[in-house]
Amino acid sequence: MFFQFKSKPAGAARGGLSVTHQALEAQRALLPYALAAFGVALPIFVWVGSHAANVAWMSFALVTFAIAWAGFYAAVNWLREPAAEDLAARARVHILSGLLWAAAIVQVTAFAQDAGPARPALLMMAAAAGVVCIFFTAPWLPSLAIVGPAAVIAPLLAISLHPMQNDLVGFAWGAVALAFALALILNRALRRQFALAAERETLIAERARSVEEASRLAQSKSDLVATLSHEIRNGLAGVAHVLAGAAGRSGRQAPSREQLSAALDATNDLIEVLNTTLDSETAETGRLSVDTRPFDPVGLVRDLVLLNRPTATAKGLEFSLHVCEELAEGTAGAVVADPARVRQILANLISNAIKFTVRGRVEARLELAAPDRLAIEIADTGPGLSAEELSRAFEAFHRVQRTSAGVPGAGLGLSLSLHLARLMGGDLVAQSALGVGTCLRLELPFDPKVELAPSEAAPVPAEPAPARRGLRVLVAEDDSLNAAMLRAILEQLGHHVVHAIDGRRAVDLRRVCDFDLLMIDGRMPNLDGPEAIRAIRALPGEAGATPVIAVIGGDADEAAECADAGADVVLRKPVAVAAVARAVADACATERDPAARQVA
Repeated sequence: MFFQFKSKPAGAARGGLSVTHQALEAQRALLPYALAAFGVALPIFVWVGSHAANVAWMSFALVTFAIAWAGFYAAVNWLREPAAEDLAARARVHILSGLLWAAAIVQVTAFAQDAGPARPALLMMAAAAGVVCIFFTAPWLPSLAIVGPAAVIAPLLAISLHPMQNDLVGFAWGAVALAFALALILNRALRRQFALAAERETLIAERARSVEEASRLAQSKSDLVATLSHEIRNGLAGVAHVLAGAAGRSGRQAPSREQLSAALDATNDLIEVLNTTLDSETAETGRLSVDTRPFDPVGLVRDLVLLNRPTATAKGLEFSLHVCEELAEGTAGAVVADPARVRQILANLISNAIKFTVRGRVEARLELAAPDRLAIEIADTGPGLSAEELSRAFEAFHRVQRTSAGVPGAGLGLSLSLHLARLMGGDLVAQSALGVGTCLRLELPFDPKVELAPSEAAPVPAEPAPARRGLRVLVAEDDSLNAAMLRAILEQLGHHVVHAIDGRRAVDLRRVCDFDLLMIDGRMPNLDGPEAIRAIRALPGEAGATPVIAVIGGDADEAAECADAGADVVLRKPVAVAAVARAVADACATERDPAARQVA
């Protein structure tokens, strides 16, 4: 083996051929001409050799020349095959082909020593053949450096050791030196051209990838707009109809409890669609993060089963939980993942199972798939999916029309769940059969050596921890609708609310008034959330130690800014009663230690 090359050329990964690859391509393009050149030289060699006194040596030389020509012909044909795409193999074939001709030239030179009157002509012809080899190996520097000297060394030594005429010796050496100089100049020019071509191909490939990525993102945005337009239009139409009835604008009596319940369900569906869409878009841009830590999966799944069992029972479905013995005993270890994200995935899978199952049962099963792998299965007796429908169900914004007619949703749940599972080092797979049901299997990393503390056994409680009632809460929110919603929720929880229209007003009110809790919007005019929180933390005494909840739109950078400014809890919009209650309880329980800050 003369040189080591990777089978995949450098630069090809980015779309362009490497300089080595292009040089070998150029040399391969010259090989048929080299074959023709040596074919033309054969009758000349026969004519000159016919004057030699040693006929047997002449015959042997002819046979050797023919074998070399046949081998070279076979190499030219092989380089046209798909196997020739391997650069290492191509490099060896190129050098071996050149050395084959160099060996033929050496044999001709040896024959010329006893060729009598034909000796000068044969030696000059051998030197000329060496010059031809130099020309045909010029595109690739390693071949030129190896084959070129091997092809001309024998004729030059023979001419120099047995000088025929002094002018012929000088002519031979000068011709070879000139050939090498021109070949090196040509090689350098070609390498510069190859480098420019490789860079151009790389730029073209990168541009094509950018265009493809832009097209994909544009299609994703188009699907997002179409999905949200449909879901929001339908949901808001129902809510507006009920509100119109409540306001007495429809000319009918006040809405019934059933209508109000339907409006509330539509609102919750809208919030779920928006939350899923925002998470999906965050995942699409690569900014979705997870907080991996060990936790008890049994407690988490049991909470979800208890939370969703009333919904399943209302549809006439049985909802059961099965846990393997190792996990049920509580001595098997812990899952190492983000408990909030795992809860989000399982909540989506359970919701889908109950939503699409008309009769029968839904089961949640936990088992150890391997010593370091936990499997959580959600199985149902729903309509089932075909193989094609199942594969497309994991595509973003795609919904199976056969089963999802009349069911709200954005078609993002499974694709987002799969992305989250893989982000945590796990996977999400599905099995389904038409008319039988569907089983979705979530696999997560598992550490059997971890011993959980009692506080870690249930990292996400089903109900928020109780907070003190009757708190004096300052809400800084520039949007009147959001402010009214926060006020309604806080008053529902038994707290007293004061509203500030921006961050500057909130700082001034906290400076002169006493509040138990501050809720600061992340983006406001005059003084935005992080700056307002920072200004409040700079106040002297207890004013600067007031618990602060930052209410943000969901952006990770905004959450980090608020946390760095001194927020104790970060609450993402849209808010719900349970989320606000949990955030208030956590903020009131948090010490004024930066390490105790958290994201709700």
